[in-house]
Amino acid sequence: MDAPVLRFADIESAARRLAGQVQDTPCLASRTLSQITGAEVFLKFENLQFTASFKERGALNRLALLGADECRRGVVAVSAGNHAQGVAWHASRLGIPATIVMPRFTPSVKVERTREFGAEVVLHGERFDQARAHGLALAAERGLTMIDPFDDDAVMAGQGTIGVEMLAARPDLDDLVVPIGGGGLIAGIATAAKHLKPGIRVTGVQVERFALVHDAIEGGQHPLGASSIAEGIAVDRLGERTLPVIRQRVDRVLLVDEGDVEQAVLMLLEIEKTVAEGAGAVPLAALLRHPEHFRGRRVGLVLSGGNIDPLLLASIIERGMVRSGRLARLYVDIRDVPGALAQVTALLADEQANIEEIRHERAFGSIGAQRVEVEIVVQARGPAHVSALLARLAGAGFSARTG
Repeated sequence: MDAPVLRFADIESAARRLAGQVQDTPCLASRTLSQITGAEVFLKFENLQFTASFKERGALNRLALLGADECRRGVVAVSAGNHAQGVAWHASRLGIPATIVMPRFTPSVKVERTREFGAEVVLHGERFDQARAHGLALAAERGLTMIDPFDDDAVMAGQGTIGVEMLAARPDLDDLVVPIGGGGLIAGIATAAKHLKPGIRVTGVQVERFALVHDAIEGGQHPLGASSIAEGIAVDRLGERTLPVIRQRVDRVLLVDEGDVEQAVLMLLEIEKTVAEGAGAVPLAALLRHPEHFRGRRVGLVLSGGNIDPLLLASIIERGMVRSGRLARLYVDIRDVPGALAQVTALLADEQANIEEIRHERAFGSIGAQRVEVEIVVQARGPAHVSALLARLAGAGFSARTG
C-alpha cells in the first residue's frame, strides 16, 4: 500500500468548506462516566448532526469538490446507512442527483430517512461487498461518480475536522478514542490530532466480529462475522487509502464484544440522556472494557452517530435491565386453588415489585395435577431486591427461584 498522503492542510481546507454547513457539535465533560471509568471523560456528540452522524462531514467535502459535469450526471454511494444519509442530504441541498445502494439488512429507519432526503435507494445483496459491486456497476452504467464511505482523501479530510474541533474545545486532551469501520474517521482525526498535538494518543476501536483493521495493525486472525449490533462499523474490506494513515498515526486498536457495546449504548442513554447507535457507543465500550489504558487521563470519546433502530434500542434496554437485576423472571410453585395466585401477587406488590408479565401454566406443567408453576416477570430495584423477593416468598411458604 502507498504511504499516507492525507495532510493537515487538506483538513484545514475541508473545515473552511464545511463552516456553517454542518454542526460544530459539543464536546462536553461527563462527570458520572469519569467517576465510573477512572478517566476524565469528554464526549463529542456527533449524533447531534442533522443526519445524526459524522458521515455528512466527509460526504459534503467530497461533493463540494465535484466538477460541474460530475454534478450534472450525479453520484452513487454504497452504505449501510449513515454515509448514505450524509450523501443524500447534502447532494439534495446542492442539487446533485444521488443514488444510494444499501445492503438488504440495513435498518429500516436508515432506509426511510435516506429516501426522505430525496435519493434513489436501491437495496441489493445480503453483504456489503455485494452492494458495493452493484454500486460500481451502476456507476459505470450511468456515468455516476462513486462517493466512497471511507477510502477517499476528501472524505477522510472532512471527517478530520472533528479532531480540530475537539482539540479547539479541549486542548488538554491526552487521548482520543474513535470507532473504526473502514477507517476514514480515525484516519482524518488522527491526522488532525497528531499535527495539532503530536503527543496525543489516538486509539481505534473495532468489534470482534469485524476486526480487519485490528488484525492488520495489532496482529490476529479473527473470523469475519455475519452481523453486529455496531452495523455502522461492520465493514468487510480494508481501505487502501485509510490503512497506511492508520498504521502511521494511530497508536493502538482495541476490540470490544457485542455485550460491551450493548452496555455502552444503555449507559449513554441512562447517564447522558443521549441516543448512540452501536458504532457510536464503541469508544465508551472500549473505556469500560480496557480501563487500565485510560485511567487518570483526559479522554475524548467520539460518539459518531445516533441512528439506531427503535426496536433494537428497546431490546438493548430490556436486556440491560435483566443484566442489572432490574428485570427478573421468577418461577413460583403454588397450589392450584382459588386465591393462591392472588396471595403471591399481593406479596410482590407489598414488596414494591411491579409485575410486567405473568404466565400461569397448567396443562404442560411437570409438578403434578394439584400444583402449578407460575412464571412472573417483575421490575425490581436490583439484585438485592430480587433476593429479598425470593426470601419473602419462601417465608410465606412458596418455593420460588429465578431463571
